[in-house]
Amino acid sequence: MEILFKKIRLEDREWIDPYLQKKMYRSCEMVFPNIYLWSRKYPTEAALVEDALVFRGYLDDGEPSMTFPAGEEAQARKAMDAVIAWFQAEGKEPRLHLVQPAEFELLEKWYPGKFQIAYDRDTADYVYETEKLTTLAGKKLHGKRNHINKFKESYPDWVYETLTPGNAEECFQMALKWREEAGCEEDEEKRAEMCVTLNALRLLGELKLTGGLLRKSPQGEIVAFTIGEPLNPDTFVVHIEKAFPQIQGAYPMINQQFVAHEAQGYQYVNREEDTGAEGLRKAKLSYRPAFLVEKGIVSLRK
Repeated sequence: MEILFKKIRLEDREWIDPYLQKKMYRSCEMVFPNIYLWSRKYPTEAALVEDALVFRGYLDDGEPSMTFPAGEEAQARKAMDAVIAWFQAEGKEPRLHLVQPAEFELLEKWYPGKFQIAYDRDTADYVYETEKLTTLAGKKLHGKRNHINKFKESYPDWVYETLTPGNAEECFQMALKWREEAGCEEDEEKRAEMCVTLNALRLLGELKLTGGLLRKSPQGEIVAFTIGEPLNPDTFVVHIEKAFPQIQGAYPMINQQFVAHEAQGYQYVNREEDTGAEGLRKAKLSYRPAFLVEKGIVSLRK
């Protein structure tokens, strides 16, 4: 079966979002801004198949892979049949990426024993209870509270601001300084992440993103900012968080303040994956996640 894939443009959000909103899982990737912003680094195309939405990307070996169809279950099943037929017509092995356990259960129901899944711990999202990120209550989070108190002591006139078109340019300049200090130009992954960060700031309004920032004082230097958005009715996702590491407590402070101001209508906060980086994993685990969102690669069972 022929499937008409197309590159993703800003204006495609109008027809893509209604299908994504039918996915009640908590994977950080399945929101339009993330898909759009990362499509330059990881080429991604979209298609409607049997009234369900699929994205085509490429795995590390350069071979094509698709996402699990987003739509009503009956349409998703028909779309999956069409996806399998497309791979067969192309002479390729069917493969799916970013597949979550609930989606694999459907595959098992539809095609018993046909597929296998390999979950990748490095891509698992960390999901936290919003209340705990806000209050940081309990012995296990006392270290976070201490870092925040240190920040407040060092900068007693600190202020939090919601990110707007009026202050986004200051964050843009802070990000450029952060990029230079972090040596992003010498690291391909860091360079790609910073490109996404700068584009998110530039397209903040167009992508309907929510952000927040910290200043040392009401008219002072910005030392941290973060950007996120609603992921589904009960989960908010934080896509980007940048702070000057030499400012003690800046990271836990922007984390806590952003959730306190922008995510209170949601039970959970998804803070994305650790990409296998040891330091990042340690930091994310230190906030005591409520659970992880597993994602894996589906292929034919051998």
